Amino acid sequence: MNSYTTQMDAARKGITTPQMEAVAKKERMPVEQIKKLVAEGKVVIPANKRHACLKPEGIGSMLRTKINVNLGVSRDCKDYEMEMEKVMNAVKLGAEAIMDLSSHGDTRPFRRKLTGECPAMIGTVPVYDSVIHYQRDLSTLTARDFVEVVRLHAEDGVDFVTLHCGITRKTIEQIRENKRKMNLVSRGGSLVFAWMSMTGEENPFYEYYDEILEICEEYDVTLSLGDACRPGCLMDATDVCQMEELVRLGELTKRAWDHRVQVMVEGPGHMPLNQVAANMEVQKNICKGAPFYVLGPLVTDIAPGYDHITAAIGGAVAAMSGAAFLCYVTPAEHLALPNVEDVKQGIIASRIAAHAADIAKGIPGARDRDDRMAEARRALDWEAQFACAMDPDTARAIRSARLPEEDHSDTCSMCGKFCAVRSMNKALAGEYIDIL
Repeated sequence: MNSYTTQMDAARKGITTPQMEAVAKKERMPVEQIKKLVAEGKVVIPANKRHACLKPEGIGSMLRTKINVNLGVSRDCKDYEMEMEKVMNAVKLGAEAIMDLSSHGDTRPFRRKLTGECPAMIGTVPVYDSVIHYQRDLSTLTARDFVEVVRLHAEDGVDFVTLHCGITRKTIEQIRENKRKMNLVSRGGSLVFAWMSMTGEENPFYEYYDEILEICEEYDVTLSLGDACRPGCLMDATDVCQMEELVRLGELTKRAWDHRVQVMVEGPGHMPLNQVAANMEVQKNICKGAPFYVLGPLVTDIAPGYDHITAAIGGAVAAMSGAAFLCYVTPAEHLALPNVEDVKQGIIASRIAAHAADIAKGIPGARDRDDRMAEARRALDWEAQFACAMDPDTARAIRSARLPEEDHSDTCSMCGKFCAVRSMNKALAGEYIDIL
């Protein structure tokens, strides 16, 4: 029988878990350092005891930046096979986490399939599932109903749950008094807000927080404290509602640590680029270094169809400044449920942002592949370049479709014999440089 309840509990007791060993190896860090960071709450290892096929990952600002992919069926798109194809493609493309945001039908078989077959971390937002699970209107649900769905997801093996615990009845008055352009854009946050408005009761995830922590401790579920008040447009960034909720999330982080429960804190949202780094610093101070999990941030509001790029710009700055976990954004953001190609584009954009940030942070080994790419380019070794590429298939396809008319081996159709690399190689080797 285990002598610890959670990864945090083990770390505080000086116990090295298999998950810690796996993370230490991936991060090229001594396991004792990983253990110390987990004990302090600065690194989390989401690893539900029932997720047997999990390949553990660590999340923390001093580790490689991790990527989350949101998937799941809705009333208008309910093809579970298509969603599973997206899941497996996401894992193949390097996503470390999958969040099942399904909001239609019997969600439990798909959730169990994920935790039974997917090696990535699995997250959920139980409040989405509450109406679906009970098949009752939102206003008829009780606080107990919401808590029991949290337990259900923990039993099914999910590694982390997003709960909007920081929004309270006080927030209702703040939203009404401090007129926002976009009000609340968090789907989970809006559901909790609506339930409180209709019932007159306090947020069940806040009122029964200690009981929820007991569930998380029992299964070792990492708590991701959702940001119900995240800004949904540039105008609302860093306003009173966002900051007041963040202060409360800092208090809830401390309470979770007292229960030996691992915690991540979620953050913006839409935000001007010049505010991103400052927000990361504020979160680190208020939440005592708990890993920060951000959506984007999206640094402009006017790029529907290209919001994977908008988010990658903000995500790179956020991760460089302390964010540990990036939630991907696809070209379909604000427009539709993403298809397979949208998912791919979102993941690649997020991975570029994460990788750029890791280089800037000086993560051990982060630049190794870039250095190999430089060597391959200098040698005009196309196969070696493809091997270093983040998306080799796309790189290979573009070159193959647009080969130069001659000298395929050492030029491309952009420069041909005007290629600077080719000219320098020949010049330094004392060879004749033919151009025409």
